[in-house]
Amino acid sequence: MNVALIQRRTVALLCGTQVIGGMGVAIGLSVGALLAARLAGTGLSGVAQSAAVVGGALMAVPATRVMTVWGRRAGLALAYAAGGLGSVLIVVAAATTWVPLLFLGMMLFGGGTTGNLQARYAAVDLAAPERRAREMSLVVWATTIGAVAAPNFASLADDATSGFGLPVLTGPFAFSAAAFVLAAVILLVFLRPDPLLTARRLSSQGTAPRRAFRPALRAIAGLPAARLGMAAAAVGHMVMVGVMSMTPVHLGTYHGDADVLRVVGIVLSLHIAGMYALSPLVGLLTDRLGRRPVILGGVGLLLAACALAGTAEHDTVRLSAGLFVLGLGWSCTMVAGSTLLSESVPAEVRPAAQGLSDMVMGLAGASAGALAGFLVELSGYATLNLLAAIATVPLVALALRPVAVLKGTEGAAD
Repeated sequence: MNVALIQRRTVALLCGTQVIGGMGVAIGLSVGALLAARLAGTGLSGVAQSAAVVGGALMAVPATRVMTVWGRRAGLALAYAAGGLGSVLIVVAAATTWVPLLFLGMMLFGGGTTGNLQARYAAVDLAAPERRAREMSLVVWATTIGAVAAPNFASLADDATSGFGLPVLTGPFAFSAAAFVLAAVILLVFLRPDPLLTARRLSSQGTAPRRAFRPALRAIAGLPAARLGMAAAAVGHMVMVGVMSMTPVHLGTYHGDADVLRVVGIVLSLHIAGMYALSPLVGLLTDRLGRRPVILGGVGLLLAACALAGTAEHDTVRLSAGLFVLGLGWSCTMVAGSTLLSESVPAEVRPAAQGLSDMVMGLAGASAGALAGFLVELSGYATLNLLAAIATVPLVALALRPVAVLKGTEGAAD
C-alpha cells in the first residue's frame, strides 16, 4: 500500500471540499447576525450567531462517533448534511418570521463548520510526523479560496433568489444549502480509502478504538501538552467568535442599508483571509519552531487585534486591519493547538479527543458570541474587545509552563 500516494490524494480531495464548504459557511455567516437582528432584535443577534457555534460544537459528538466506527468519510458527510438542512430551515424561518425555527436552523447550520474543522484532522491521519502541522495547515488554507470570496457575493445571492420570493437576507443561506450538500456527496463518493480506517489498519498497536469521550478526557487531563493544545484552540476560537460575531452589527450602526452588505463583505473577507490565507506559513513555523512558540505568537496577535478593533470606532480601515489580525491569531492557536493535541494523545482515543476538543472549542466560542450581543448593547463594541483581550490571560499562563513534547511521537511528558 502506497501510503504517501493515499495521503496526497486525501489532502487534495479535502482541499477541494474545503473550498465548497468554506463558501457555504462564510456566505451564510456574513449575513447571519443581520438577519437575526432583523427578526429578533440586536440583543438576540449574538445569541443566533452563537446557536450556529453551539450547533457546530454539539455536532462534533455524533460526527466523531460516526467517524470512529465508519471513518472520516461518513462523519464529515453527516456534518455537512446537517448544515444543509439548517440552511433550509433558516430560509423557512425568515419567510414565516418564526424566531425559534431560526435558532434551530442556525444550530444545524453549524454542522457545516463542524465539517470544515474536522477535515483538518483527516489530513493528519496518514501524515508523516515531521509534516503534521503543514499537512493540516494546507487543508485549513484551502478554505480561503471559497470563504474569502463568498461574503462579497452575499448581495448578489440575495438578488438572485429574490425572484423566487425569498425574504431579504436569505439568499446566501440558499446558496449555503447547495454548497453543503455538494460537499457531502463528493466526500461520500470519492474519499476512498478512508484515511482514518487506513491509519488504523496500518497501526502496529492493534488497540481497539474507543468511542466514549470519558477515556479521551482522562487522556487529555493527564497530559500537559494535550491540555495546552485543547486550551489554545478553545481560547483562540472564543476570542475570534466574540469579536467577529458583533462586527457586522457594529458596522450597521454607521452604514446605511444600501452599503452595509458591501462593507460587511469586504471586512469579513479580510478577516477570513487572516484566518486561512497564511495557514501554510503557520504550519511551517509550527513544525520548525515548535507548537508552544506559535501558540504564544497567536495570543500576541489576538491582543493586537482587540486593540485595533476596539479603538477603531467608525474607522472602517482600522477595523478591517483588526479583523485581519484577529483571523491570523486564530490561525496560529488553531493549527499549533490542534497539532499538539493530536500528537499528544494515544491513538485509540485520538478521534474522540479531537471531537472533544472541537466541542469544547465550539462551546467556548458560543458562550462568547451569546454574551457579545448583550455586551455591545449595554456597553459598546470597545468593551467587548477589552474583555476578549483579558480572556487570553489563562492561556498565556498555561503556555508559559514548562511542557516537553516528544516530537513525532504518540505522547507527551513533563
